[in-house]
Parts: sequence; C-alpha cells; structure tokens
Amino acid sequence: MLQWRKRSGGVTVVQAAGKAEKREGNGMEQGDILWLAVNAKYSHTSLAVRYLRECVPGSSILELTINHQLLAALGEIYERQPRVLGISCYIWNIEMVKDILRLLPAALPDTIIVCGGPEVSYDTAAFLEEFPMVDFVVRGEGEEAVLRLIERLRAVGFAKARAAEVSRAGSLPGIAMRREDGSIDESTAVTVADFSEVPFAYREEEMEPIKERILYYETSRGCPFSCAYCLSCATAGVRFLPLARVFRELDFFVRHDVRQVKFVDRTFNAKKSHFLPILQYLVDLPDSVRTNFHFEVAIDYLDEEVLATLARLPRGRVQLEIGIQSTNEKTLQAVSRINHWEQIASHIRRILSFHNMHLHVDLIIGLPGEGMASFAQSFNDVYALQADMLQLGFLKFLKGASMMNLVQPYGYCYMPMAPYEVLVSDALTYSEIRWFHSFEAVFEYYYNAGRCRHTAAYLIASQEAGDAFAFWKRFTDWWEAHGYHKVGHATKDLYGLLRDFAEDAYQIAAALLDNLLRFDALMADGGRIRPVYLDWDMEKHQQETAPFWRSERPRAYLPGFTFTNWRAVRGCYHIEFFAYDMRRVREGVVEAREMALLFDFRGPDVTCQEIVL
Repeated sequence: MLQWRKRSGGVTVVQAAGKAEKREGNGMEQGDILWLAVNAKYSHTSLAVRYLRECVPGSSILELTINHQLLAALGEIYERQPRVLGISCYIWNIEMVKDILRLLPAALPDTIIVCGGPEVSYDTAAFLEEFPMVDFVVRGEGEEAVLRLIERLRAVGFAKARAAEVSRAGSLPGIAMRREDGSIDESTAVTVADFSEVPFAYREEEMEPIKERILYYETSRGCPFSCAYCLSCATAGVRFLPLARVFRELDFFVRHDVRQVKFVDRTFNAKKSHFLPILQYLVDLPDSVRTNFHFEVAIDYLDEEVLATLARLPRGRVQLEIGIQSTNEKTLQAVSRINHWEQIASHIRRILSFHNMHLHVDLIIGLPGEGMASFAQSFNDVYALQADMLQLGFLKFLKGASMMNLVQPYGYCYMPMAPYEVLVSDALTYSEIRWFHSFEAVFEYYYNAGRCRHTAAYLIASQEAGDAFAFWKRFTDWWEAHGYHKVGHATKDLYGLLRDFAEDAYQIAAALLDNLLRFDALMADGGRIRPVYLDWDMEKHQQETAPFWRSERPRAYLPGFTFTNWRAVRGCYHIEFFAYDMRRVREGVVEAREMALLFDFRGPDVTCQEIVL
C-alpha cells in the first residue's frame, strides 16, 4: 500500500508505513538509485526523471545531453556508482542510450538497469533481446510502476545477480522483465490510476541552477484527438490535475523567477473549465513577473471568452504553439485529423493583432498524399498568416502510433533508427525529401530567425506574384547550386547571400536591395549585426545625428529621454537614412523618398519611427 502526503509545492510519495529508507541487510543507501536523462540540449530539463525522483525516496537524478562525448557520459554515470540505474528513453536520445547500454557492463557490471519511456514501451521484448544488460523495462507511465519495482527489488536485495528473482513473486503491472528461465514477461503498458497523486516534480533547492533553462510541466495527460502520427493516439481520454494544485505549482515557478515554463499538455485547451482559469491566473499575475508560459493549443476550438482573455495578457507572458500540419483535407482525413481552417486562420490573425504573444505554427512534410504541389499550397496558406515562427517538421513513424498502419497503403520508406523520419512516399521521392531538408534549413536561417522578413516580403510580392513557396523554393535551389547547404553560415554573412541571390534571380535595383537589407539588419538580432558590405553612410550619420541627440528633440519621439553618454545612446538606439519609404515595401510597393528612421532596441522587439532631424 502506498501512502501520499501533502507538502509545499505539491505532493510526494512516502513508503508504506513501517518501512525505513535504509534496509537492514540489503546494502541500500540513499542515492543508490539514479535516474538518468539524456536531454536534446543543455537548455532543456527532464520532467520524467524528476517525477521518478519524487516517487522513490532517496533516489537522485543525473541530466546529460546528446552532445556529451560518449565516454565522458559513461564516466559521469560511473562516478555516482548507482546500484540501480534508470534511463529515460525518447526519440531524441535513444541512439546514444543504446551506445551507453553497450558500455555499462564493463563499467558497472553489478548495476541493475531499468529503461523506460516511449522508445521502449513498444517492441519491448525485442529491445530486451537486443540489450541483455537491461534488467527491466517500464511500459507506459512509470510513477506507480517504478515504485512497486523498487519495493520488490528491496525485498530481494538489489543485487544484479538476483534481479531475475523479482519475477518469482509474479508479474508487476507496467514492468517487463526476464524470468529466471530467461524468458520475457512483457507485461502491459499502464497509466497512473489517479494523475492528481503524481508528485510535483521540482524542488526548492534545485531551482536557482535551472531557472534559466526550459522547465517542463503538465496539468493534463492524454489528448481528445487521435492523430495517426502522434503517440497520444495510443492513450484514451484526458486526465487533469486539480486547479488548486496547479495554481500552487505555478506560484512556485513564479516565486523562483524561472525564464520559461513549457506545458507538455498535448492539447492545453482540451477542457475550458480547466484551461480558462489558468489563463485568468496568468492575466492576474503582476506585470513584474518575467516567466513565459508556453502552451500547445487547438486554436480552432477557442471561443470569444477565451480570445478576450488572451487579449488581456501582458506582453510576453504566453506563447502559443499551433499544430496545423497541412491544409489538404484528404491528407488530414488520412491521419484522422480535423482542422477547421477558417477558424484557425481567423483566430491566428485575431491573436496576432493583440501584439502580446509569440505564435508558433507547425507543418509536417511527408503526410499521406501530400506531394510537392499540395505542400506548396499548405505552405502558402499558413505563410500568409505571418506567424512569428513556421516550423517545418518531417513525418516520423513513432513506435505505437497508428501511422504504422499507413506504411504500406502510402508506399512509405522511413529511417529504421531514430528519429524514424520519412525517406520516400508515393507522393514524394527521396530526392524531394532530401531537397526539403535544405529548404527547411534556409527557412530557419531567415524567416524563423526573424531575419530579412521585409526583403523576402518585397520579393515575394513584387517578383513572385505573392507565391511565398515559389520564392523560398527558388532561393533553396540557388543555395544548393552554390553548395551552401554543405557548410555552416555566420549571421553576418546571411544578408550578403540573400543579396547575391536576389541580384542573380530578379531584376531589382542594387540601391533598393541595399535599403531593404539595411532595414532588415536593424530590425533583427537586436540591431547588433551590421554587415560591412552594406552601405552604412557613417559620415552622414555623424554629421546629422550628433546634434540631434544633444538637443531637446529626442523627447518628441522618446518621452523622458535624457542624454548621458554616447555609449548609452549607441546601445539603445540608432538613426538610419533610407532613400525609400520602408513602410509599404512588405506589400511590394516602392516609393522613392528620403527618410530618417529611429530604431529603438530596448524592448523585446525592435521598433522604429520616422523622425525629423
């Protein structure tokens, strides 16, 4: 029997009454159980291992990244000398985890190894056959299953040689294991019976070192939708945490001044009575709170009350991720997805008009029946919305997802190892898939990084009749023809590459192109990147702007401005001269007119206004 008790910031699990954390005769000390996460980036944190740490008293966690050198990662694990090592296995780390597993018998021959996570919850018997050093696999949600496993391991003594004895007492829900005769008890995947009893994952003492990283958090598990490419389709229903607990835990993050809390709720707005009070809580936080909260939403299901609440949020408090994936109705039907496109487009435009949050939209390359022409249409439909970021992902064939049932009907070939990305379909050749990787890279360098948006918009409107895909395709073809897809690029060089492309591909005046690129350079990257090959007229700048800053005139544009020193001015502002009216170039309209623009770099976004010197 498990007992649960309340504590500050959430709940925690304690052992059954009368059982001490240090057991006589089994050699088990606090810290002997280590939960290992191998994150995709240092800026990420692992929610899974923190849950397990809170569920198993005396256990600890270790977070590495896939960028660790393999032997260095092995050394980090070895230094901790765990009696039990649990490894969290996901699509981004499974190949490195497999390499670590192959080395563990030499470094830690007596350590009991437990693996869990989506990558081993399916095809579990095959995984155990391939990696005989693994003693147990947790299938599904692990918080309850792991504690039961640890309790049984305590009973037999935490010895590698005796791990198989665990099976003598019978199967454990959610735990696959080897029986004493070497056969495999695969068990079945489980979910936590009462999600509200899962402990809060974070501790007071760890917050200072991790508050600048991305902290993952969830208020619900499951998804109301059944999209074929997503693992959420394998779990029925949605379970929610009580709102009183959610508010306590959000208070915890705010009190510790964390940079970003990223909700992993599959569809944050699955139940209005749950998510709307959370949004209202965020609206009511003091303006001084800097924490950003990231949600994934089905934006077509928002109503007027929710939109009005979103409009009241302080700038930067929330960012939304919106999975559109495709606008091809037949493609969406094939993957059991329903998009209400008119509502999606209308709500995105409406939220963008609030100017208070970052919107991130997604498309997937390689969905059933979506060839080059269909993807071009989906891309143009979504690009026209001008969200802050348009992420282009490649279809993945995840273990346990019903997408696997579409492999033969749609002629798919995909990578047999993680990340299981599409290579061929009956709608896209490998040559086209390979090209899309270059397309995605170019798009990341420019649009998603917020660079050269005005230049691109002008060229799309004036040279490509508004066809955004045609512009980015032409740019990608030029990029590959020059071999730029094979090398990395410094930010300062990107403006020159776009200039060279535009000069090669279009009939456009060099002076206009220079004006566009200087304007974009000042609007991106906080104005810090000013490529020397652009026409910055420093002599005119010195002659005409110095008297302006020393006068009273800046206050007409910057209320309360007081000149202190040139370093402060240069760090916060810049005045640039243009030969064209930059306000309508995004529409493809060019009007020759001398103008001076004052750029302000102090806020989260660069702003500019026309001034009279």
